[in-house]
Amino acid sequence: MSSIDISGLSSTYSDILAAQAEQIQSDKLKNSVSGDYTNATDEELMDACKQFEAYFLEQMFKEMGKTVMKSESSDAPTSNLVDFFKDNALQELATQSTETNSLGLAQMLYEQMKRNYE
Repeated sequence: MSSIDISGLSSTYSDILAAQAEQIQSDKLKNSVSGDYTNATDEELMDACKQFEAYFLEQMFKEMGKTVMKSESSDAPTSNLVDFFKDNALQELATQSTETNSLGLAQMLYEQMKRNYE
């Protein structure tokens, strides 16, 4: 009986999960931001703006992370797990950064949207 090499499956599976998670988050943001806000409350409008700022920060953090050199010695299963948790940590960091120390992007978007919808 011949053996089947499955060493690359965990890497491929985690890549697929990461891509799906990012697509789900992107779709959620699109649905939130692209809605009709003519009858939205100020709180709903500001929430959509904060979600956009958090997504922007997360993408910026991910691009910054790509500039860091990775060690050659890390094994694939462990590095995939680290990548998964790193993505979750970046999402949470971006959300918390927006809530506590906003860049001001959400506020500018909010003010512009208020002017457009009034």
